[in-house]
Amino acid sequence: MTEREKNFPALLERLRPECERLMAQYEQKRSALLPIMHLFQKHEGFVSQQAMDAAAQLLGVTAAEVEGAVSFYTLLYRRPVGRYMLQICRGLACSINGAQDIMAYAREKLGVGHLQTTEDGAISYEEVECLAACDRATCAQVNLEFVYDLTPQKIDEMLGAMRAGTYGTAPMTQTETPGRTWAIPADAQIARGRKSRGAVDVADPNNAGGIGDTAGTLMLDHLINRDVYLFGRTSERAAIEPRALIEANDGRTDRAGH
Repeated sequence: MTEREKNFPALLERLRPECERLMAQYEQKRSALLPIMHLFQKHEGFVSQQAMDAAAQLLGVTAAEVEGAVSFYTLLYRRPVGRYMLQICRGLACSINGAQDIMAYAREKLGVGHLQTTEDGAISYEEVECLAACDRATCAQVNLEFVYDLTPQKIDEMLGAMRAGTYGTAPMTQTETPGRTWAIPADAQIARGRKSRGAVDVADPNNAGGIGDTAGTLMLDHLINRDVYLFGRTSERAAIEPRALIEANDGRTDRAGH
């Protein structure tokens, strides 16, 4: 048992009044799930299994419901992360203004890749979608505080200050030493587009297209060749069925059902 795990019961009792205050703000106390998870993360540095179990008991919901919500939101970390979370925007405006070069420079200086943490546990690195600061591209966030107009020199200054403990934004709590990544395997598959039919056989679905890149062509081939069709609907999503099965069931009618 880690020191953090030993200290969790005392932390829970210390935070219980604040959890009760949060629950009282809502007509249904289960609506306080996200604020309570952020509260625990603020004190532990990530959302531990103990925190999720405690939240389930406090809110009167199942552990699966809590984990389902926590796993959906990328700002809730289910594994320990660095004291500083550096998130560089790869949105359209930032990409046009040199984000790819900035990200490559940051990765080189940190010695890590996307969703990884430095060996000393100080800095976690993530490449994120639009941060809505397009007028100051290329931008980033450090522990959710904005940094604008990134340059290699600014990256050097930021990383130096983080490692020296003098960075202007306060470090996050760190109760456990982080591993190489905080990503859960299933999440990593989604991040790489592995769940998308159009991304099958595409080396880098998050960065498809461009002159000389076959990724966009491969995606288009899936549509033109009609490898799969949408056949019927469930209550949640279009159901994907193999071409042969559809043709056997619909008598080779057109896809509009006529």
